[in-house]
Amino acid sequence: MRKASVVVFALATMFSGITWAANPSCTAAATEKKLAGSAKNSFLKKCEKDAKAACEVTAADKKLAGAAKASFTKKCTKDAVGS
Repeated sequence: MRKASVVVFALATMFSGITWAANPSCTAAATEKKLAGSAKNSFLKKCEKDAKAACEVTAADKKLAGAAKASFTKKCTKDAVGS
């Protein structure tokens, strides 16, 4: 079951145009796309949600738990979102 959800997530991120290793942060991507106002907020919210999900999958793959998982996920999401 877990493999199926990873595949679904991978396909969803592929079709949303977000590839974490190759693309800039969410903030930089929003700037590149010249988004403003509610369109920017919506994009950033979705991007952050997708980043958190990807980071949680990575944390699970690394077999992290508890505080280590929480810390890793927080930093990973922050890095993906940008400032």
